[in-house]
Amino acid sequence: MSISALSPIQPSEPEPVVPDTDPTSPADWSPDSWRSRPTLQQPTYPDPDRLAAVVADMRSLPPLVTSWEIEKLKDQLAEAAAGRRFLLQGGDCAERFDECSSEAIANRLKILLQMSLVLAHGGRRRVIRVGRFAGQYAKPRSSDLETRDGTTLPVYRGDNVNAPEFDAAARTPDPDRLLLGHSRSALTLNFIRSLIDGGFADLHHPEYWNLGFVDHSPHAAEYQRMVESIGESLRFMESLAGTRVGDLSRVDFFTSHEALLLESEQALTRTVPRRRGWWNLGTHLPWIGLRTADPGGGHVEYMRGIRNPVAVKVGAGMDPATVVELAEILDPHREPGRLSLIHRFGRDQVEEGLPRLLQAVAATGRRPLWICDPMHGNTRTVVPDAGVLAGTPVKTRSFDDILFELERSFEIHAAVGTHLGGVHFELTGEDVTECTGGARGLSDADLGHAYRSHVDPRLNYEQALELAMRIARRMRDEPASG
Repeated sequence: MSISALSPIQPSEPEPVVPDTDPTSPADWSPDSWRSRPTLQQPTYPDPDRLAAVVADMRSLPPLVTSWEIEKLKDQLAEAAAGRRFLLQGGDCAERFDECSSEAIANRLKILLQMSLVLAHGGRRRVIRVGRFAGQYAKPRSSDLETRDGTTLPVYRGDNVNAPEFDAAARTPDPDRLLLGHSRSALTLNFIRSLIDGGFADLHHPEYWNLGFVDHSPHAAEYQRMVESIGESLRFMESLAGTRVGDLSRVDFFTSHEALLLESEQALTRTVPRRRGWWNLGTHLPWIGLRTADPGGGHVEYMRGIRNPVAVKVGAGMDPATVVELAEILDPHREPGRLSLIHRFGRDQVEEGLPRLLQAVAATGRRPLWICDPMHGNTRTVVPDAGVLAGTPVKTRSFDDILFELERSFEIHAAVGTHLGGVHFELTGEDVTECTGGARGLSDADLGHAYRSHVDPRLNYEQALELAMRIARRMRDEPASG
């Protein structure tokens, strides 16, 4: 479908009026009602009694987030859907227990702060920062089993389930890992909150965010000029006001993860005083992946009842009518900020698939927050013919493919009359070589220099920063809504 052939959709019904300012969970729902539905991507534990004991223990542990933090994010997501904010969601494909360190956490926070600064400065709108961490310890997989040299074992599903080493003990699902994942999530959140409350995110001191290797980036000079420009503007404003702008000393920061392992999600689903309904207090923004987005499945059943804002991955192979059905199930009252749709198509299918999806949802009068995930549809397997990984099949992603899908998504939204309000990246603050391309022109042969992911390839710090600059330029041409 040609972008030029598209015309803005006129909704078939007016903007919805929310009937209840404080909706509750549905009367026909309970935190365990997902058990009555077919539920995919759940590990098979050899000791069900131990699993039950672990889940019971988790129910007694303190929550990781609060309902008022969740409501604050929901309000900001509603503003993003209206064009007044922009969502930046990013982090590891799957967190590792052995990477829960102060340096690794700080580096992830640094690159997201740098990207958000670029987006806010270039896009002229406030940025919502959502980390894909503090709970992203599980991953859906395309197969339950993996075979190497004639030996077949359960596939690695993330540290919350099993370990990546290829032996029977490591690959056996272990429910005690759920407790380890909860503790690592709590440690991560505690450190992030301490950094932010201590002034780490203070716009007066963006030098706190500098990564040790950022000076080597081809975009270092451009980024430094931006930081200096912001500093000069801030000092000028404070000089006129005669006081320090204190609101710029800290930022809001939220967490998200794929709500995949429903045993642990249910364990952290609680009621709270003076608020109605059930809340997932393990994260601010849980999402449903493409593999588990069956309207009749257990994941959708679970998510329809919690009061958090929720997101769903949608993309190639999904009927637009199914996306509309998902929206009706997950957001029946059309609450502002409740539903985000994260589209992921890949460069070869975005021009054909995205317009149909946008038109189908827009025709219902719905206005969800649309987010582009240009990562997952652009994964490919290569066998480098040189370097440390020569002859070894590895997953990678091309920077050019990611950028292509991003830019086409902006254009398609504009042509249809909808609004792209956010981006979703798998990235790291480390100097890895897992995605090809970018300003340095990494090739397949370069992947072996620092390929560390056990699941999906991530953007490194300079590729992520370059994408933020490209998005900011695009946003500059699209005035924010009033």
